[in-house]
Amino acid sequence: EKDIDEVLQTHTVFTNVSKGQVAKKDDLLKCFEKDNQTEICQEILAKGELQVSDKERNSALDSMFKDIATTVADKCVNPETTRPYSVSMIEKAMKDVHFSVKPNRNAKQQALDVIPQLKTVIPLERAQMRLRVVISGKEAKKLKDKIVKLTKNIENDTWEDGTLNLVCSIDPGNYREIDELIRSDTRGAGILELLNLKQVTEGEELLE
Repeated sequence: EKDIDEVLQTHTVFTNVSKGQVAKKDDLLKCFEKDNQTEICQEILAKGELQVSDKERNSALDSMFKDIATTVADKCVNPETTRPYSVSMIEKAMKDVHFSVKPNRNAKQQALDVIPQLKTVIPLERAQMRLRVVISGKEAKKLKDKIVKLTKNIENDTWEDGTLNLVCSIDPGNYREIDELIRSDTRGAGILELLNLKQVTEGEELLE
């Protein structure tokens, strides 16, 4: 940002902002060898380090913690029930293994890191769900377009007498949305069947 007034609320240099303590002229000369506050502000913006409050830092860590849990919930299932976990259940498991967020790494990298740790406290596998969808009626084509956007790949896509038979693979995190789409758009007449799980081995697929 080139316009300094778009960045700063004031051109005044403080020694302690929260206490409202303004820097003395002698201190400015000692530190910056000048006392022009605007020039000093520009130097601080160019060379200084951003000071983040504890509240802001904790808020950012909490947000990333939830992002990591969401990524795990989207990509993994409980192999015993073949169903996805909720984000809150993954968050609880992350707390159980005392997982600490690393602010210098992105959420997807940390999701891969935490999965082996979570396996020590809950049944968990990276997997895709293979589904069969059967829908018919005048809304079937529109509904198909919505479902396809949520799939990883389509294995079979056939129409017979106005009825769609679709076999596809999805990330577990999309299962609930597809289920709700079919229930609401077909008023309970559509069929959603879980065929099986396709396990994703480490390194086979990156988290997208």
